[in-house]
Amino acid sequence: MDLLNTLVDKGLRRETPTREEALAVLATSDDDLLDVVTAAGKVRRHWFGRRVKLNYLVNLKSGLCPEDCSYCSQRLGSTAGILKYTWLKPDQASEAAAAGLAGGAKRVCLVASGRGPTDRDVDRVSDTIKAIKERHEDVEVCACLGLLSDGQAERLRAAGADAYNHNLNTSEATYGDITTTHTYADRVDTVHKAHAAGLSACSGLIAGMGERDEDLVDVVFALRELDPDSVPVNFLIPFEGTPLAKEWNLTPQRCLRILAMVRFVCPDVEVRIAGGREVHLRSLQPLALHLANSIFLGDYLTSEGQAGKADLEMIADAGFEVEGADEVTLPEHRAAALGGGCGSGAEQAGCGSHTGGGVCGTAPVAADAPASAEPRTDLVAVRRRGAGTDLAPNA
Repeated sequence: MDLLNTLVDKGLRRETPTREEALAVLATSDDDLLDVVTAAGKVRRHWFGRRVKLNYLVNLKSGLCPEDCSYCSQRLGSTAGILKYTWLKPDQASEAAAAGLAGGAKRVCLVASGRGPTDRDVDRVSDTIKAIKERHEDVEVCACLGLLSDGQAERLRAAGADAYNHNLNTSEATYGDITTTHTYADRVDTVHKAHAAGLSACSGLIAGMGERDEDLVDVVFALRELDPDSVPVNFLIPFEGTPLAKEWNLTPQRCLRILAMVRFVCPDVEVRIAGGREVHLRSLQPLALHLANSIFLGDYLTSEGQAGKADLEMIADAGFEVEGADEVTLPEHRAAALGGGCGSGAEQAGCGSHTGGGVCGTAPVAADAPASAEPRTDLVAVRRRGAGTDLAPNA
């Protein structure tokens, strides 16, 4: 297929595809799916080999968020039966992180619900970062605390944070349909603040909210312009008790096409399969490893994930290997200028505060949206273990 040959050539040269080419990837048929995966897989292997980076989420503060993000089980007005608790103490968070690191994770993502941190909250998280790094000197720590005020990113960096996550989630044109308590521009501003402070920026999207193909392409191209080092791709978990509970718009095949499109647009960036992979990719999860080079290990913020042992077995069975703590994730040209993103050079996300927790307004289903997939509500399991409980975590 000429389209795929062109996209592979561009990906190997870090050239930006056209919008038309990106849309064409999403429009390919199921009959062409394996060809699409094979082509995007060539780009993935060129920049990242067969390594899979493992990330581990620690939910520092769960539920009771004042924001109205429609997708989120922690949103204002959510009746989802999720865990609700206030800030974990630094030693509790460090203990939770240790479980994921023992399972092979090299990055810990510290997430807290809410619009954004107060200065006291930044102090709390800074103490937590220091506690984790005292026990695990080489671990990468990513903070995800919502919208940042001036100076807060710098304070997190001084405390030892390596990265900051704040997802764009959807296109600028449709953002107001999803959230009304903050703006798309607010999110962009926070990513800029993280970059300016010298933090590795992490920003991604949520697919499956009723968006059009054009919206998916818009948000991925916007991410490329923002230049994050990692792009988490979340697939909506339709939690009962949220406005998007009935939005079952994804099939495993569509999820793979979305991941392939992201890889072609952001060839040399860390593409992470984030929340919802078990719900929507299901038995095709191993194929997604040919497109993304990073996953979350174990559970998400408010939902349970695949067993950590099963994640490791899946990676090995698919012919991939877990990235070691001593290995550099990003290609040399990006690692040398940390803060470069989805392409950098001449051409030029969860762990969002709601990653895997569902989405925090309502999205209209576009007229040309794909037919709804059969709901698999049996796969939406609320997290009842790990951080905020007395039960052992899944790692």
